[in-house]
Amino acid sequence: MKTLPIAACSGSTLGLLFRQVRDAMWGRMEYELANAGHELTFSQYITLKLLSFGPAGVTDLARAAELNPGAMTRLLDKLEARGIVARVADPADRRGININLTEAGQAMWLDVNQCGQRVRERAMDGMDDAQRELLMRMLEQVRDNLSLSDT
Repeated sequence: MKTLPIAACSGSTLGLLFRQVRDAMWGRMEYELANAGHELTFSQYITLKLLSFGPAGVTDLARAAELNPGAMTRLLDKLEARGIVARVADPADRRGININLTEAGQAMWLDVNQCGQRVRERAMDGMDDAQRELLMRMLEQVRDNLSLSDT
């Protein structure tokens, strides 16, 4: 089996660089959350972020957090036990359940969101507004170019 030279894994390859950026972003986010006294996984963070926009169903939350519905149910059980979310009957579908942030969850989200803003600012430190906008447009272009929805 042939091994690749070390230089091939130096961070200059696009996929590896994206992975390193993602890992660095989440590592910094975990640090910020811990310093603020919050114990959240990435999936829990994504769930809170989505719920900050309003109620959502388990299936939609699972899809957004890239979890199967069973794993999302367990995640929600943990958040519900902490008083962060509540399950509420869907008024439009008597079989459906919506997930809402509780008052405690909303207050927590405000603090957690501040952590996220600090991480985003740190990530873009040294860039002016035009550079930040260009970076976002370029990343969106790469994402869209790789999307499987147009194949």
